[in-house]
Amino acid sequence: MANATICTVTSVPVVIVGAGPAGLMLAHLLGRAGVEAIVVDTRTRHDIETTQRAGILEADAARDLIETGVSDRILRDGHEHEGVELRFGGRPHRIHFKELVGESVWLYPQTDVFIDLADARDRDGGTVHFGIKDTEVLDITTGRPRVRYTTPDGARHEIRARYVVGADGSRSMCRDLVPEDRRVRYGKEYPFAWFGILAEAPMSAPELVYAQSEHGFALISQRSETVQRMYFQCHPDAVVEAWPDDRIWETLQARVAGEDGFRLKEGPVLEKTVLRFRSFVQEPMRWGSMALAGDAAHTVPPTGARGLNLALHDVKVLADVLLRALGSEGERALDDYQPRALQRIWRAQNFSHWMTRLLHTAPGSTPFDLKRRLGELDNVVCTRAGRTYLAEQYTGWPTGTLD
Repeated sequence: MANATICTVTSVPVVIVGAGPAGLMLAHLLGRAGVEAIVVDTRTRHDIETTQRAGILEADAARDLIETGVSDRILRDGHEHEGVELRFGGRPHRIHFKELVGESVWLYPQTDVFIDLADARDRDGGTVHFGIKDTEVLDITTGRPRVRYTTPDGARHEIRARYVVGADGSRSMCRDLVPEDRRVRYGKEYPFAWFGILAEAPMSAPELVYAQSEHGFALISQRSETVQRMYFQCHPDAVVEAWPDDRIWETLQARVAGEDGFRLKEGPVLEKTVLRFRSFVQEPMRWGSMALAGDAAHTVPPTGARGLNLALHDVKVLADVLLRALGSEGERALDDYQPRALQRIWRAQNFSHWMTRLLHTAPGSTPFDLKRRLGELDNVVCTRAGRTYLAEQYTGWPTGTLD
């Protein structure tokens, strides 16, 4: 596209590649401070808001959506969860977040977070270009980076900025702009996946249920009063078509069964998918005039519900350093971004890995491995230190020790 005619050239302080929750929240935070940012995304708004994704928000993330003026819809449509239930050995064990750390989490799908942020950008007059293609990010090692893109009508446009942010998801193009010999990628592939369903059924429990049994792992989540999300451990190469509804419900019921007679409320399965597990971090998170945020820089297994929260924390930190960089401190302010973001990222990687290993059965596990894991689960639920550790990690370290 180098020789294509450029129809318009626009200049702004910040251009953001990726209009998911991370990119839109960053634009919102900058906009509140009077800094204009343009956001571009290859997906249409309809594509993003009709991709159903679950979501657990830390209390701080929920507060940020409300207190920064995005929306208070979470208070009306979200569900506050003061704990979670771990089921193992045929018995339920509740981890009471409020009692242990004084905080809770909110069940509020990522799709709704996106809708709230996109609506807020429209309301506030922010510029978001959805459905573009042929995105190019140029000159990031200079003080005048550029982003070029093509609109659906075929016109080619250029945005000139002081800083570029790559928030373009787990298949990021921006992260590949860091030279191969200057980047380090840390990763782990897990030998199992989740088979996820969306089912038309009443809620089976008021809060999330993480179940571990001799039959395997299952997670019982919620979506609304009439539609629920549920998952169970499967092989990464599982074929969706091999799982009719009856087999799915039989598998889920076996994995949550216990001496208390707990059973799931069943209904038609509306959606089926296989979700592979991966941990990933790229360093550095900043290269020249470009910074990476959210899934473009890191991904975690879904077990600990950290992904969306990490992305929102990234841009909260990034908004602060960008405002300083655009002010009197200049570019050196960006040096603060990576260490502040990575501290939480690696803590979250540890927690997600720990919780995944704790609740899933790895291929080749021996009888000793299975019994040892039950002992670890017992330590978690039967000691205050164990319960507090899980509560602090799951709610996002609300004590203020990380910032």
